[in-house]
Amino acid sequence: MIMRVFPAFLLVFCRISSFFVVAPVFSSRNIPRTFKIGLSLFISIIVFLTVGFDTTVTADAAFVLALFREVLAGLLIGFVCYLFFAAVQTSGAFMDMSMGFGIANIIDPLTGVSAPMLGNLKYMLMTLVFLSLNGHHYLLAGIMDSYKWIPLDNNMFQSIYGGSLSEFMVRTFADTFLLALQISAPIVVAMFLTDVGLALLARTAPQYNVFVIGVPLKILIGLAMLIVLLPGFSALFQMLFDHMFHALSKLFVVLKGTPQQPG
Repeated sequence: MIMRVFPAFLLVFCRISSFFVVAPVFSSRNIPRTFKIGLSLFISIIVFLTVGFDTTVTADAAFVLALFREVLAGLLIGFVCYLFFAAVQTSGAFMDMSMGFGIANIIDPLTGVSAPMLGNLKYMLMTLVFLSLNGHHYLLAGIMDSYKWIPLDNNMFQSIYGGSLSEFMVRTFADTFLLALQISAPIVVAMFLTDVGLALLARTAPQYNVFVIGVPLKILIGLAMLIVLLPGFSALFQMLFDHMFHALSKLFVVLKGTPQQPG
């Protein structure tokens, strides 16, 4: 009995575990690997008891392709969610370059890579807002509900071959980059106007050294703008979360076309 249901459980476990590798919050380096593996196993058992017994999986040569397909499905779902968190760090990089903080990147403890200072600050704020809104529960519900759209016997490779997935990924990446530009626009525009004012000052009063005045002035104006904009970050992050879950539902539509009606 165990050997008959184990292939289907292995497919479920591959999708869930690969999702946790790249999904925001769950992929953080601060979370122990043993906890990630245990959570993946626990959720895989729950999902398997719901959908695993309905599908007969044979451990033949096509089973290896099915494993790759499930790993790819989990990575795609997690990566689409992570793109919207990366948009915050991208907007922070735009702000840092305009304020003069671009050279002072720091190590992000959540991802372990070099990140801009303002981007790291906004990423941590976004993570706190995401957890306070129970966004991690919605992520878990999304990966569990993905089996209604992308069952174990799905035809995802045909969707990829048709080009619809590539078009969706390019469009989603462009949307997240546009969101990053929109988030950073107030400070970037303020820094541009500051540069214009310093250029006029250099023309009208050449005795002032704008290179000495400009750097601390841009930092002060940028921090003042950041303090003014800080109360609106909560609503901004909620808008990003709405875009993220909307993109996740569009991904399910692209990979499946029509949802499978639950029994």
